Amino acid sequence: MDLSIELSGIKLINPVIAASGTFGYGEEFERFADLRRIGGICVKGTSARPIEGNLPPRLFPTASGMLNSIGLENVGVDALIRVKMPFLRNSGCAVFVNVFGFNEDEYAEVIDKLNTCDGIAAYELNISCPNTKHGGIVFGQSPRLTEQLTKMLKARARRPLIVKLSPNVTDITELARAAEEGGADAITVANTYLAMAIDTDTFKPRIHTIMGGLSGPAIRPITLRMV
Repeated sequence: MDLSIELSGIKLINPVIAASGTFGYGEEFERFADLRRIGGICVKGTSARPIEGNLPPRLFPTASGMLNSIGLENVGVDALIRVKMPFLRNSGCAVFVNVFGFNEDEYAEVIDKLNTCDGIAAYELNISCPNTKHGGIVFGQSPRLTEQLTKMLKARARRPLIVKLSPNVTDITELARAAEEGGADAITVANTYLAMAIDTDTFKPRIHTIMGGLSGPAIRPITLRMV
């Protein structure tokens, strides 16, 4: 059976793509699965400089999913290119790099550096970050900021640009249209859902940051509705 597809001009052997944040940099899962059998890997969010992430506890299993508050921990764009990309280039599947920043300049810096790196199929733009230059408003909660950021980065990117939408908004279609107006080649629906859990013995949150992102089977029907 031929399961091959084409996504924004990128040919994949099948439509299975390991989502950003769930699959590390691919090499962590090499002993569990043949990466040549999936369509692609979207590596965890990549920033201009390394980030250590949040303090523990930052993971907690729920009845039908998992809460996480990793805090965008990553090695930074320079180490991604130097240390992680040699393995990814030889993984046998398409490589998508998730990109984020806390202002427009940081996004641009990451894209500019990735433009010089071989073996990347496309960029996935994480817009679920607070804009430190505009009072902390999250890029992905503002149609205007979403369109502006997408347009600016699309002009710089030498590869297709996929915008990853946040589900924590009133109307996701408004943000999707803003990304389209900004020139996005595709969209990802969607990031994790803001949620929390309480320890009923201590009456304290299970996650150090109080709230985290919910993923897993619980979000599938909600996400399908958003699609």
